[in-house]
Amino acid sequence: MFAKKNWVKNIAKSVTQPKYALQVANRRSKSYLTYHLRDDGHSAPPETISLFLTYRCNLRCYMCGQWGDEGAFKSFPRETLRQELSLEEIKTLIDDVSTFRPNITLFGGEPMLYRNWVKIVEHVKSHKMRCNIVTNGMQLKMYARDIVEAGLDEIILSLDGVGEVHDNARGLPGAYDKLHAGAMAIHNIKKEFGKSAPILNVNCTISEVNYKNLGELIDAVEDFGGDIINFHHLLHVSEEAYQENDKIMRARFNTLTPDWKGFVWKPNIDPEILIAQLKIVKARKSPVKILVYPNFTDDEVNQWYTEDEFRSTSYANRCMSVWMTVYIFPNGDVRPYHSMNFVPGNIRDSSFKEIWNNEKFKDYRVYLKKNKAFPVCYKGCTELYRY
Repeated sequence: MFAKKNWVKNIAKSVTQPKYALQVANRRSKSYLTYHLRDDGHSAPPETISLFLTYRCNLRCYMCGQWGDEGAFKSFPRETLRQELSLEEIKTLIDDVSTFRPNITLFGGEPMLYRNWVKIVEHVKSHKMRCNIVTNGMQLKMYARDIVEAGLDEIILSLDGVGEVHDNARGLPGAYDKLHAGAMAIHNIKKEFGKSAPILNVNCTISEVNYKNLGELIDAVEDFGGDIINFHHLLHVSEEAYQENDKIMRARFNTLTPDWKGFVWKPNIDPEILIAQLKIVKARKSPVKILVYPNFTDDEVNQWYTEDEFRSTSYANRCMSVWMTVYIFPNGDVRPYHSMNFVPGNIRDSSFKEIWNNEKFKDYRVYLKKNKAFPVCYKGCTELYRY
């Protein structure tokens, strides 16, 4: 049912979060069945709904496809950047989807810049649903007690290095100290309340500023009480892949794809050094669960960072994400992925349940099942390797 290469990750999840692992297995099995048994694009309800709460962010990470050096959001007009769903609109959405109990992930931008994000967590938890947040940690200390009291299940915290390495990548002096203080506050308040939640899942994007010394990131996560560290391969696409993708989306779906432009760049990473570092971290014994995602072979790692074209030899190279997950944007648009500008509907016009299997969304899935993936998917979206 799961991608074979992800078994280590799935086993780690079952150990640290057994109830959640069972829920994931149940929901994914239903989506797998509709993917394999139906050719009309119909899907079982999604496993996860990511609420893209705001475009705004308080950092400028150089490699970010949103606000980085080549980030797409930097060219957005102010009226777009100010867009946000109201708390009542989001509560109505959560009430609507609560019948099939998806996981809710708060995403952005920086989701903690959305004023009422804690109230969203409380509303999700009132329906006994799982709630996660993806954050840069700059406001983690400020909200630490609220987070634990609200019952947030998991914090996916972005870390690029230790000290100035992190600060330089994030474009803000003192960013690492703020992240560290916030993580420690969560750790200490969990102990105070006698709680294991939220799980602190530290996501480290492999980049040219950290790939030569990945071990010190594990040291840092051990120090501030993290539960998991996930070394995530860097997303980047070639100009050729971007142009080919844009051509397909224009012709087949009558839409442009400007958000993918922020991922068009070439990293400066020596794959031999990285491969050696990954062998070291995979062999390390630590109280922190150490994961690498996608879990590529050495040859795949080399190809990922040195060649424009990439096709995995150990994964299936077909996208099932649009049967499993979905994003809802600050203006209410529903999208299959946060950088994919295809919009099958808007929750201000229709209920989510109506949009999820409407004709436009089903047509998109039919195309994707037939063609496996889009040109930008292979190196620009690791959701391709998740299912």
